[in-house]
Amino acid sequence: MHDARAAAVILAAGQGTRMKSKRAKVLHKIAGQEMVRHVVRSVREAGIGRIYVVVGHQADEVRRVLQDVTCVEQAEQLGTGHAVEQCRSVLSDFSGPVLVTYGDTPLFTSETFRALVDAHVREKAAATVITAIVDDPTGYGRIIRDGSGSVQAIVEHKDATPSQRQIREINTGTYCFDNKMLFECLNQITADNAQSEYYLPDVIPLMLRAGRKVAAYVLSDASESLGINDRVQLAQAERIMQGRICRELMLSGVTIIDPDSTYIELGCQIGRDTVIYPHTIIQEGTVIGEDCIIGPCCRLANSRLGSGVVVEYSVVVSSIIGDKVRIDPHSYLNNCKRVEG
Repeated sequence: MHDARAAAVILAAGQGTRMKSKRAKVLHKIAGQEMVRHVVRSVREAGIGRIYVVVGHQADEVRRVLQDVTCVEQAEQLGTGHAVEQCRSVLSDFSGPVLVTYGDTPLFTSETFRALVDAHVREKAAATVITAIVDDPTGYGRIIRDGSGSVQAIVEHKDATPSQRQIREINTGTYCFDNKMLFECLNQITADNAQSEYYLPDVIPLMLRAGRKVAAYVLSDASESLGINDRVQLAQAERIMQGRICRELMLSGVTIIDPDSTYIELGCQIGRDTVIYPHTIIQEGTVIGEDCIIGPCCRLANSRLGSGVVVEYSVVVSSIIGDKVRIDPHSYLNNCKRVEG
């Protein structure tokens, strides 16, 4: 069910130079899906109906991946504030809360986004920022609270006093805003900084000076806020996503002998009492029945396996395998329409 109260803006216009890639950063994949698709999925599953993705670098390729999402172009990348500004016209008729998040933070869950919107509405805030408590806050903006717990300021690391640098609550950069207040404040921010860019966080002090409340929603799991800037962080996000996928499957009745050596893409279906042995890769579009033995050292892609199937040391691609079939080790099945015992 869509939450008519809320809209979402996903910022996905940047190139991501630290990825050292010809491909736009948000098109790099985690668990078989481009990271921007993970963000859209979580926003959608949070029940938010109006979703706008701000595109820029390789805009056509990003649009192709997001065929069913409204994309808004940022022709020149002039900062996060400028990126949100591109959505002024599409949100001009909207008066509810608007979630602003990023195409390169793919680990936020739908539960977090739903809880953020709920907290924002409950607190009657002009802005609610997602914060996290981290062991090493170096480099992040610190959350300064007043005696009642409301956010008094967000101080960037370089501007923080020694005592403020001891604060471990950081700004993740994802917010929920009162839509009207957001665009009023965007009119007032300037590009008076070293990069000559318009920064979204600059609306926060304007809201505070106007006497409006800025609230904070604290993540229970700080790893959700991981932003991906390079291939090292891409691998970290993959490991976290794989942990989630394997955990969900194990709780549904699948035995995964060693989740750390198993790779399963999002959307694969595996039946109860199936056992997955180490060094197995299960890719998008694969459906596996109950009581199967898969692995070790298998790759299954876009295939359907019945129940009681045994596959060891083999590759199965775009194939259909009937019940109780045993695939000989070191087989390579590609586009086999029906394999029966």
